[in-house]
Amino acid sequence: MFIGVIGATGTIGSRVVTEALERGHHVRAFSRDATRPAAAETRSHITWATLDVLDPAAVAAALPGLDVLVSAFQPGNAAQDLDDTVRRSIADPTVYAAAARSLLKALESHPRTRLIVIGGAGSLETEPGTVLADSEERIHETLDAIGLPRAYAAAVRGHRDALNVLRTSNRRWTYFSPAEDIAPGERTGRFRIGGDQAVRDADGRSRISAEDAAVALVDEAELPRFVQRRFTAGY
Repeated sequence: MFIGVIGATGTIGSRVVTEALERGHHVRAFSRDATRPAAAETRSHITWATLDVLDPAAVAAALPGLDVLVSAFQPGNAAQDLDDTVRRSIADPTVYAAAARSLLKALESHPRTRLIVIGGAGSLETEPGTVLADSEERIHETLDAIGLPRAYAAAVRGHRDALNVLRTSNRRWTYFSPAEDIAPGERTGRFRIGGDQAVRDADGRSRISAEDAAVALVDEAELPRFVQRRFTAGY
């Protein structure tokens, strides 16, 4: 397959690139600037380019030949500077919905291309009909547990708004909500897939490594199960 990855140098995006390449796929890696990991120069079946996800014409121009476009977009680059990413996310939490609208606009001219958007866990339901992002108290509890400032609740709601934008579209989109606690770790290949509610372990924690999140995402790219739907993954 030919898979495009927006945000290819970020925490999850970079692991999606690695996972896809290791499975033999061709990857077009996109970032906001020309910066790329030093190791990228030694990889085959990958090309790099700059791309502004908020420019629908630029995104549309990048789509020909792609089977799937994965958007791991976020303001800043959490893999390089988490504090900067948090500041940018809080400064303009509407950017996630704006990115979703831009991606959908780009797909108007390439309706066969599948889109997988990596979002947040805040739009997951805590129980049927009740979304985490709608409860300030629950958001604060979750942010406290994973070590993010409570002001990041604005970005949590921004991710929820992006999902709502996608839900208005008839394009071939999929929204991936990772677990509440996601960080670099081990690729185990052992996790569970869920739908609109978080997958929790025996201790009640919603968690997954960024490596296993990439496995789940590339699995979905290869064998789509959640077209026009959201899914999640966790241990």
